[in-house]
Amino acid sequence: MKTILQEPFFNCSTLKVAEELLGKVIVRRIGSREISFPITEVEAYDGHADKASHASKGKTLRNAPMFGEAGFWYVYLVYGMHWMLNIVTGSRGYPAAVLIRGAGDMNGPGRAAKALNVTKRFNNRPANRATGLWIEDRGVVVKKSDIKRLPRVGVDYAGPVWAKRKYRFVVV
Repeated sequence: MKTILQEPFFNCSTLKVAEELLGKVIVRRIGSREISFPITEVEAYDGHADKASHASKGKTLRNAPMFGEAGFWYVYLVYGMHWMLNIVTGSRGYPAAVLIRGAGDMNGPGRAAKALNVTKRFNNRPANRATGLWIEDRGVVVKKSDIKRLPRVGVDYAGPVWAKRKYRFVVV
């Protein structure tokens, strides 16, 4: 059975959402065709205090979706060439999101976004069929013993405490 994840799933603890996203399926509709991949790796960015988060220095035009509704996409470009796909979590006004780092055989957030044909047009739009990009629960349960928690990638700028937080979740 396929169930599209709705706002209540995303409107809770960012770390809980991150872990529970593993094994869920990200689906992209392109024209009449749908492609889908199981989510295999994610990273959590949790609130103002998280020095690795875009929100740590306050609300900007770029990071505004993080302060919005749970279940909306936060999409941005890095290095002028890679789109990053995040799903907003938690309550409105609390900046938090989960980065999709791996889906199917695509390891790395840029590769995953490219395989899904993600662009800026998804930014600040809901994760649902109408937008053409959503997440489904297809009944796969990833056991806790099959999840590895690791430090996030590329966040040394956040300082030793935040760079070492085990906010990255990987299916092993």
